[in-house]
Amino acid sequence: MLSKRIVVVGGGISGLAAAHRLVELGAEKPQITLIEASGRLGGTLETQQRDGFLIERGPDSFISEKPEVFSLAKRLGLESRLIQTTEAHRRSFIVRNGQLRPVPEGFQLLAPSRVWPFITTDIFSVAGKLRMAADLLLPRENGNEDESLASFVRRRLGQEALERMAQPMVGGIYTADPETLSLRATLPRFLDMEKKHRSVILAMLRQGRTRGTSGARYSLFLSFDRGMEVLANALASTMPNVRLKTRVHEVKRSNSGWTISADGESLEADAVCLAVPAYTAAKLLQNVNPQLATQLNAIKYASTATINLAYPRAAIKHPLDGFGFVVPFIEKRSLLACTFSSVKFPGRAPEDHVLLRAFAGGALQPELFDDPGPRIEKDLCDLLGITDKPLFTEIAKWERSMPQYEVGHLDRVQAIDSEVRKLSGLALAGNAYRGAGIPDCIRSGEAAAQSLIN
Repeated sequence: MLSKRIVVVGGGISGLAAAHRLVELGAEKPQITLIEASGRLGGTLETQQRDGFLIERGPDSFISEKPEVFSLAKRLGLESRLIQTTEAHRRSFIVRNGQLRPVPEGFQLLAPSRVWPFITTDIFSVAGKLRMAADLLLPRENGNEDESLASFVRRRLGQEALERMAQPMVGGIYTADPETLSLRATLPRFLDMEKKHRSVILAMLRQGRTRGTSGARYSLFLSFDRGMEVLANALASTMPNVRLKTRVHEVKRSNSGWTISADGESLEADAVCLAVPAYTAAKLLQNVNPQLATQLNAIKYASTATINLAYPRAAIKHPLDGFGFVVPFIEKRSLLACTFSSVKFPGRAPEDHVLLRAFAGGALQPELFDDPGPRIEKDLCDLLGITDKPLFTEIAKWERSMPQYEVGHLDRVQAIDSEVRKLSGLALAGNAYRGAGIPDCIRSGEAAAQSLIN
């Protein structure tokens, strides 16, 4: 049995995963303390119900290709509550000249894996398609250095491919500036494709034939029957000792290990896991290891807003025959993307009603974070042919929530790891290091728990 006293700071999904893993691995219940500054656990996993609508204020799904969420759900007894996307309309759109165009079948983020849908799409001009096809002839780049998304796509596929497809597709995931986003830290498979196959398109074509499928595999997106907060609530129910509305102000070394100063009291611990944003961890560790704090502060963040809007189905002219759309920056719209929530998953809206989830802010449009509602509503009316005001609009703001994996990010994370190893009994977890998705956060938290036990 584990005899350590361990404090986990941060009650988001990473901190919950860390604390739960400690319980699973044999930690005695009174010895684990989870501290959260807000009044609830779960972080961005927040689901609300209103007038028959199921509203996700944060993430609405996860990718089952990464096994961490599915494995955890199974261990928590939630396997029967997992749901797939609806089988109808498994496709998405991209905006061009104010119109929603279907993403070509077989197109994966940066490049096509099927020829004919790429040839016939009107998302790209003829000149743009010819420039993209030049990837089949271009030599591979030598070396393993990191590269920005924009540099890679411009080099392999051209400017139009970057502006019309790569930027909005990847921007919808990372809310990042493609000029600074590290490809090695976010989409390393494309660099590996170039290294192994020389041509990205050739690699995609071969991959499509090998797998027998191509394009976005929408069946891989899973959620829970009553929303993603189902997972957070199940984890919270296993927590032995939780302190809500408690803010940690300092973490320092002590004779017994660590002292955590939180709202006028001190907690002694043998080990501590900081499952908080990198900038928060930097502040807490400034007096412990200034070099580590400097590296943590170097990780930039963007703020995003999620806007849920409810409508009668008759108020929307667009057939909504897809899961949503993304918006290229060059379209000069106020939103990054929009999910047709009630089409994507069952049980999200009453019959004959629609729930939309729009996204604003990010690295390219930070000014739209403060008051996105009216501008988002206007853009949705233009793009979807909406004729009425929404039944309600619900806005969730996540300030400095999305870490920016800039070029050189993996080197910075390696430097952070090196400094953390010098501090016995310290672990870091969260979306700032090796992945921003829910599976990545769970993996980060569970790895932190394992390191503290080791």
